[in-house]
Amino acid sequence: MKGIVSKVALGVAGTGMAVAVAAVAIGPRVSEWYDGRHQRQTSYETGSQAKADGRSMPAWLPDDASSVKYLMSTKGDDRLLRATLREGRLPAGCTTGLPGKGPHPVPVPVSLKAGWFPESIATKATGSCGHYNVTLTGNQLYAWQDGATLQAALRAEHVAKR
Repeated sequence: MKGIVSKVALGVAGTGMAVAVAAVAIGPRVSEWYDGRHQRQTSYETGSQAKADGRSMPAWLPDDASSVKYLMSTKGDDRLLRATLREGRLPAGCTTGLPGKGPHPVPVPVSLKAGWFPESIATKATGSCGHYNVTLTGNQLYAWQDGATLQAALRAEHVAKR
């Protein structure tokens, strides 16, 4: 009987170890799958097509922008946008300089990832359009919005209106 109990205990321990190893190996893939299920990625030929299709598309995107790519989180306000601008300058209503207060404002981090959006772009922020941080490289516009930063800004605007 003692031998059977030892074998059962060893089998249970071995199964537990296998589950733990599988969880470590599969965990990152499950996380990527889960995150991907909460994202919507789209492409448009023009800015006007993008704005006609998506209510979350920023109004400041020029109608004549081309090669528009957009990624949004469906469980928050995180956004990525890339577009080619015909004139190679920031759209009307956008401002140069980093958003934020103080002598050394910090750019908003990029929380989403897409193959068409450079990961290091947050360090190159040159302005803002609405609640988006932007970088213009030649005629290529990269814009990103962090949901937590947006919510904090909206709360501050709401308090200021009181």
